[in-house]
Amino acid sequence: MRIAGENGAPLSPGSSAASNSSADEMIENENHSLRDRVADLEKKVHEQTDEIMCLRSTLADVLRRLNTVEGASRVSVSQSGGRATPLKDGLRQRHHNSEARDVSKRASSSFVSGRSTSVSHIRRGAHYQSTSSLYSDGHSSSSVSPAPSPSPTHAQTHAPSPTHAPSTSVQHARHTSSPFASPARPAQLGALNKRWASTSDFTTPSRVAHVPCLTPTNSQLARRPNSGSLHNLTSLRTATSHLNLSRHGAREAQYNPEEGVVKLYLRGRPLNLYVPSALRDSYNPTTSTPHPPAKLKLEWVYGYRGRDCRNNVYQLPTGEIVYFVAAVVVLYNVEDQMQRHYLGHTDDIKCLAVHPNKLLIATGQTAGHDRRDARPHIRIWDSVSLNTLHIIGISDIERSVACLAFSKADGGSLLVAVDEAPDHNMSVWDWSRGERGYKLLETKCSADQVLAVDFSPVDRSTIITCGKNHISFWNYESGMLAKRMGIFENRERPKYVTSISITDAGNVISGDSNGNLLIWQRGGNTVYKMVRAAHDGPVFSILVQKDGTIITGGKDGKIVEWDRDLERTGNVIEIPEQYGSPRVVTSGRGTQLVVGTTRNCVLEGTFTFPMRPVMQGHTEELWALAPHPSHHQFLTAGYDRCCYLWDTMAHTIVWSKDIGEHAQSAVFSSNGEIVIVGTTSGRWFVMDAETREMYSQHQDGNEPIQVLKISPNGQYLAVGSRDNNIYIYQISEDCRKYTRIGRCQGHASFVTHLDWSADSQFLQSNSGDYELLFWNAGLCRQIVQTSQMRDVEWASNTCTLTFATLGIWPEGADGTDVNTCAKANDRAVLATGDDFGKVKMFSSPACHQKARYLEYGGHSSHVTAVGFIHDDSRLISTGGRDTAIMQWVVSSNSSLSSSSSSSSQR
Repeated sequence: MRIAGENGAPLSPGSSAASNSSADEMIENENHSLRDRVADLEKKVHEQTDEIMCLRSTLADVLRRLNTVEGASRVSVSQSGGRATPLKDGLRQRHHNSEARDVSKRASSSFVSGRSTSVSHIRRGAHYQSTSSLYSDGHSSSSVSPAPSPSPTHAQTHAPSPTHAPSTSVQHARHTSSPFASPARPAQLGALNKRWASTSDFTTPSRVAHVPCLTPTNSQLARRPNSGSLHNLTSLRTATSHLNLSRHGAREAQYNPEEGVVKLYLRGRPLNLYVPSALRDSYNPTTSTPHPPAKLKLEWVYGYRGRDCRNNVYQLPTGEIVYFVAAVVVLYNVEDQMQRHYLGHTDDIKCLAVHPNKLLIATGQTAGHDRRDARPHIRIWDSVSLNTLHIIGISDIERSVACLAFSKADGGSLLVAVDEAPDHNMSVWDWSRGERGYKLLETKCSADQVLAVDFSPVDRSTIITCGKNHISFWNYESGMLAKRMGIFENRERPKYVTSISITDAGNVISGDSNGNLLIWQRGGNTVYKMVRAAHDGPVFSILVQKDGTIITGGKDGKIVEWDRDLERTGNVIEIPEQYGSPRVVTSGRGTQLVVGTTRNCVLEGTFTFPMRPVMQGHTEELWALAPHPSHHQFLTAGYDRCCYLWDTMAHTIVWSKDIGEHAQSAVFSSNGEIVIVGTTSGRWFVMDAETREMYSQHQDGNEPIQVLKISPNGQYLAVGSRDNNIYIYQISEDCRKYTRIGRCQGHASFVTHLDWSADSQFLQSNSGDYELLFWNAGLCRQIVQTSQMRDVEWASNTCTLTFATLGIWPEGADGTDVNTCAKANDRAVLATGDDFGKVKMFSSPACHQKARYLEYGGHSSHVTAVGFIHDDSRLISTGGRDTAIMQWVVSSNSSLSSSSSSSSQR
């Protein structure tokens, strides 16, 4: 160890190289968030590409059907004796188009305002009466589509034929006198007309606001002779309401009782779902459903966020360790093996501060999905009752709360917060004044990233901040903040000042990316003492204990103890590499230390006794979840290449294994002795569930293995790949040998979900373009006559696009919002996970739109998987980028009222 005073010696070339290496590492860490943003943009580009393909196919189908309609129109005109004369005058054509637009706009505004609109007024608008529902096999009798723009060579006028219009439809005869009105439907198409429960249909986007035709067609009048104007008004209201929906969202389902099929629209694409025979006569997609017979309560959260957050682990006087992961603050009593959870936040928690009284806690979150409910803010709450006391900064914080600190010299009356916005604004709050607090002042902190902020424990008006290229000393007086930059003089200036702590005497100790420790004397902004190479790499944490000793933790994986004068005491702890480097070091009970690491672990120990993990978690995006078929255990795997087997009763890891590749999916064999893990490279591994011995590995394509499913009889394995194929394997030799028997080809996009039938003969599968296909597993052939599968009993229900999951899709869903679902083994409940971090519980089957559900928050990222333990006592949910695993207790829901349509628990 070398100590330099005020006139430190110049750096050696070796020290300069180490400095550059550390700086590069810090820059790489800083760019991590930038890479995440780029990945989000790439995801949006892929989604837009899929959308463009969908629109192209839609347009092609529209043109084909319009050609069919035009042909049928010409046949109808010739049969009625009418003559078709083309419009030769372009000005006349433009006049009719202009008149149609004006009338459409007036009719739309009249309807929206609630005033009744004259039938004779609306009927002058130009409308095209559709003879078929787009994308359907038959024709819809009540669907209306906008009028196509007629070309000068193809525009036609049709005279109404008295033989096609009943004497009671005088208004309809007047309407068809328009030069753009549709002709009467030919008699030979009447048998193909379907009666759908809904009047909604596919709407073509246009620059003009189209209004559906108020007058019914001849066939409608024939079927509803007594409907009159009430039916007309109902049709207008229904169709106009559907015009307000996004063309990419989920729309009201249509039910055809004659064929027993309900049609669900996602992104404008229809999906035919066949109703089981037992429900055909009584089924109605809009029927109200009861609340699910079971509810959830968060029991345990596995994981901790230490990879990119600092100063977020503390020991409370109650003996609980407080930390956060995803949108949950965990209060963990290690001795009693009990967890409590603060669930007030709606998105990623980024920082945490404990009040000097050790009872109040402040936590800050980032901006979320919902612009109203997930705005960045700070919540101050009671750690005993878990009640929220104050919510501050909702309209003042732009992006995210980077760091927080309570004042210490005055008993914690002030709170300082730094925003992660480009200007990194720092604000000081009188947090106890009112429910929303009172902002005393706000100023630009730094143009560069800010990593930490703290109040001096002896000077109420002194605030210290540090980060990239700076350490700053602020003095708060008379509502103003005076800033002084730290002066390094001829010493090595670090790229990052990574950590700060303040002694009882008011001296500031800082650690930097070069591994150096510096002492800044109270009231000054120059270096008083410097310790070079305190750590081999950045100093992540500095802890000043009550007896004056100082403990530091660095990227080199070491925890070092120092005396008051920054002399080494000889006590050093080396953290095993599997746990990562110490991100934060804090005091525990007695001489114990509590450590949060960069690999999302929380450790506990002393300089005498080795560190032991009290909480572990994944470090990268998490996708694979496999509940054990007979034990209270489940397996998870993710992009960190690690597989963990968890025990739901002991809340611990049974074993872990590094498989060397990004994991995407997993499944247990039917007897639970074998576990299979699929990777993103198309490779999947077969290994022993107890010894972790690797039995074999297989390769199916070069794309990720999206889903793995074992048949109920344990004889077959279905492998769903991102290459659009499903590979079928025969299982033998106690689930240790797998022989491919074929490949199911037919999906136009990647396979997302799979389910086996109860008799192990059939498969149903979903894909990325919202398909539901059925397969004969033994022959590896697609079953084209999907109506034959309406009464098949399925062993599981993980496919999100089926008749039994119709009700899980919220209004406006685009087909990708619901990522996962799972049906309980012996309970009539269905759980889902979506892109908004919500876990929902439905009654099973959820076959009615707008089905009632219970909603639960906690995840801050897309929920990638949900699954019930074998006895349905618990539900497991996994978050994607939040890397959190949540364990929920499933209990009876008899206490909830059935009158409410939905409820949520936060």
